[in-house]
Amino acid sequence: MRDIPSDIYTEPEADPDTLANLGPLTHLAGVWEGEAGADVHLFVDGSESDAYVEHYELQPIDPQTNGPQLFYGLRYHTHITKPDEIETFHDQAGYWLWQPATGMVIQTIAIPRGQTVMVGGEAAADATEFELKASLGSPTFGICSNPFLDHAFRTTEVTVRVRVNPDGTWTYDEDTLIEVLGRDEPFHHTDRHTLHKVAEPAPNPLAQPAG
Repeated sequence: MRDIPSDIYTEPEADPDTLANLGPLTHLAGVWEGEAGADVHLFVDGSESDAYVEHYELQPIDPQTNGPQLFYGLRYHTHITKPDEIETFHDQAGYWLWQPATGMVIQTIAIPRGQTVMVGGEAAADATEFELKASLGSPTFGICSNPFLDHAFRTTEVTVRVRVNPDGTWTYDEDTLIEVLGRDEPFHHTDRHTLHKVAEPAPNPLAQPAG
């Protein structure tokens, strides 16, 4: 890992206002919704496509440090259903993190089917597009699945692309590469959605007025 200082313990001074220090994640803060998601996933005879509806909330957290490493970030939860249905189609939670000193962007992904992923990449503070990746076996940006998923539906790569649009919406494209038991070729599970803001974020606890 590059740019590791000799002093790995001393923490830097952090600005208490996370919303002012999110770099390329600034545009993602808030509550978002969309009704035109496109999902292509595995099916017993090949694949199938589904439309989906999404409620995606991203709220700022207080600054986080690992010794000299400083992150500003957003805690998120996204809940997805199919149109006109109540049953959960997909649920996911985690954090989006930005390290100003290096330009590193991280998304942590926790899925309640027994899988976690951490994708990472780099972006300029004013970037409106960036790409994050994870690979199976990586000790840093990697993938961890429960025994059944690892045996039958092994995820080997995850790519997440984000684009902030001129009209204030933002779009994500996700490509998950899966090795499926009994199939010769890996499968690309893809998701794409453009989200519209429905509420502004709340300040992180440290930035909220006293009293």
